[in-house]
Amino acid sequence: MINQTNKNKWLLKLIKYPIITDKTTKKIEDNIYYFAVDKNANKIYIKKAIEYIFNVKVNKINTLNQPKKKKRIGKFEGHTTQYKKAIIKLNEEYKINLFEES
Repeated sequence: MINQTNKNKWLLKLIKYPIITDKTTKKIEDNIYYFAVDKNANKIYIKKAIEYIFNVKVNKINTLNQPKKKKRIGKFEGHTTQYKKAIIKLNEEYKINLFEES
Protein backbone atom coordinates (compact mmCIF):
# COMPACT_ATOMS: atom_id res chain seq x y z
CA MET A 1 0.00 0.00 0.00
CA ILE A 2 1.18 3.52 -0.82
CA ASN A 3 1.85 5.72 2.19
CA GLN A 4 0.62 9.33 2.32
CA THR A 5 3.93 11.07 1.43
CA ASN A 6 4.49 8.93 -1.67
CA LYS A 7 0.89 9.53 -2.76
CA ASN A 8 1.35 13.30 -2.40
CA LYS A 9 4.58 13.19 -4.43
CA TRP A 10 2.79 11.20 -7.11
CA LEU A 11 -0.04 13.76 -7.24
CA LEU A 12 2.52 16.55 -7.68
CA LYS A 13 4.09 14.74 -10.65
CA LEU A 14 0.70 14.24 -12.30
CA ILE A 15 0.26 17.92 -13.27
CA LYS A 16 3.06 18.98 -15.63
CA TYR A 17 2.42 22.66 -16.40
CA PRO A 18 -0.38 25.14 -17.12
CA ILE A 19 -1.14 25.78 -20.79
CA ILE A 20 -1.06 29.55 -21.34
CA THR A 21 -2.26 30.90 -24.68
CA ASP A 22 -4.52 33.78 -25.69
CA LYS A 23 -7.57 31.52 -25.60
CA THR A 24 -6.77 30.04 -22.19
CA THR A 25 -6.07 33.42 -20.57
CA LYS A 26 -9.53 34.60 -21.70
CA LYS A 27 -11.07 31.47 -20.17
CA ILE A 28 -9.44 32.23 -16.79
CA GLU A 29 -12.03 34.99 -16.35
CA ASP A 30 -14.72 32.27 -16.52
CA ASN A 31 -12.81 30.24 -13.90
CA ILE A 32 -11.67 27.62 -16.45
CA TYR A 33 -8.02 26.53 -16.42
CA TYR A 34 -5.99 24.37 -18.83
CA PHE A 35 -3.19 22.05 -17.70
CA ALA A 36 -0.94 19.52 -19.40
CA VAL A 37 -1.09 16.33 -17.35
CA ASP A 38 0.46 12.87 -17.40
CA LYS A 39 -0.77 10.77 -20.32
CA ASN A 40 -1.93 7.90 -18.10
CA ALA A 41 -3.86 10.10 -15.62
CA ASN A 42 -7.62 9.81 -15.33
CA LYS A 43 -10.15 12.44 -14.23
CA ILE A 44 -10.34 11.23 -10.63
CA TYR A 45 -6.58 11.54 -10.06
CA ILE A 46 -6.41 14.87 -11.89
CA LYS A 47 -9.16 16.25 -9.61
CA LYS A 48 -7.36 15.03 -6.48
CA ALA A 49 -4.08 16.53 -7.69
CA ILE A 50 -5.54 19.96 -8.51
CA GLU A 51 -7.41 20.10 -5.20
CA TYR A 52 -4.25 19.07 -3.29
CA ILE A 53 -1.81 21.40 -5.07
CA PHE A 54 -3.91 24.58 -5.29
CA ASN A 55 -6.29 24.07 -2.33
CA VAL A 56 -9.42 24.62 -4.46
CA LYS A 57 -12.72 22.84 -5.20
CA VAL A 58 -13.13 21.43 -8.72
CA ASN A 59 -16.57 21.37 -10.37
CA LYS A 60 -15.86 19.70 -13.70
CA ILE A 61 -12.97 18.16 -15.65
CA ASN A 62 -12.70 17.46 -19.37
CA THR A 63 -9.68 15.69 -20.82
CA LEU A 64 -8.36 15.14 -24.31
CA ASN A 65 -5.28 13.52 -25.77
CA GLN A 66 -3.24 15.89 -27.91
CA PRO A 67 -1.92 14.19 -31.08
CA LYS A 68 1.77 14.06 -31.96
CA LYS A 69 2.93 16.65 -34.46
CA LYS A 70 5.66 16.09 -37.05
CA LYS A 71 8.65 18.39 -36.75
CA ARG A 72 11.61 18.68 -39.11
CA ILE A 73 15.06 20.06 -38.47
CA GLY A 74 16.91 19.93 -41.78
CA LYS A 75 16.77 16.39 -43.09
CA PHE A 76 15.86 14.91 -39.71
CA GLU A 77 12.22 14.27 -38.94
CA GLY A 78 10.72 13.64 -35.53
CA HIS A 79 7.64 14.15 -33.39
CA THR A 80 6.71 16.46 -30.56
CA THR A 81 5.88 14.73 -27.30
CA GLN A 82 2.29 13.66 -26.83
CA TYR A 83 0.46 14.85 -23.73
CA LYS A 84 -3.02 14.93 -22.27
CA LYS A 85 -4.79 18.26 -21.82
CA ALA A 86 -7.09 18.77 -18.83
CA ILE A 87 -9.73 21.50 -18.92
CA ILE A 88 -10.70 22.28 -15.33
CA LYS A 89 -13.70 24.33 -14.17
CA LEU A 90 -13.47 25.51 -10.58
CA ASN A 91 -16.18 26.38 -8.11
CA GLU A 92 -17.05 30.12 -8.22
CA GLU A 93 -15.58 30.71 -4.75
CA TYR A 94 -12.06 29.65 -5.77
CA LYS A 95 -9.34 31.04 -8.03
CA ILE A 96 -5.86 29.87 -9.07
CA ASN A 97 -3.22 32.58 -9.36
CA LEU A 98 -1.07 31.50 -12.33
CA PHE A 99 0.53 34.89 -12.89
CA GLU A 100 2.87 36.44 -10.33
CA GLU A 101 1.80 39.94 -9.31
CA SER A 102 4.52 42.53 -8.73
